[in-house]
Amino acid sequence: MDLSAWLSLATICLLGAMTPGPSLAIVLKHTLSGGRVNGFFVSIFHGAGIALYAVLTVLGMALIIKETPWLFNLIKYAGAAFLLWLAFKAFTSKSVLGKLNHETISVTLIQSAWEGFMIAFLNPKIALFFIALFSQFIDANANLEQQIIMVSTVGGIDAIWYCLVSLLFSQSYILEKLRNNVHIVDKITGVILLAISARILM
Repeated sequence: MDLSAWLSLATICLLGAMTPGPSLAIVLKHTLSGGRVNGFFVSIFHGAGIALYAVLTVLGMALIIKETPWLFNLIKYAGAAFLLWLAFKAFTSKSVLGKLNHETISVTLIQSAWEGFMIAFLNPKIALFFIALFSQFIDANANLEQQIIMVSTVGGIDAIWYCLVSLLFSQSYILEKLRNNVHIVDKITGVILLAISARILM
């Protein structure tokens, strides 16, 4: 994988991780309830769930490319349509942070790890997102090294981003500012996804 392709992949993965949703809500909940370490555990195991989805997607996508190229093309354009839908949702979404109440019940590290992993693994949108995303970057000649880079990129970026979020959210004076400005991330994400979808369709 060349540097430009990797940078494109990394950028989309970062923007995907930054998009407010249930994952952000669960990271925030555990950070506020259990502290910074709990937030880190949620983040790391959420990244592990993302990486597992990435592995399954890479392996399945390689098989589809080899055996049924017409189905791959169908998935590719369906993926573009899904990215358009995500862009629309990003432009029209409202922050989940404003609806989240501060919780005072403490949670264990095991609970944080479990919920962090499961919120990623049980989210069907993540599987669809990876099919849509990886179809733009993987090819029939993708070797093991390229696949490892892709999986490590998506899992690592996700875990690092949410660790940073936990670090920020553990500072109470930051929370209100993020709550008031998180919609900006939605709009940036929408623009990027819209641009990628337009490139695919045109």
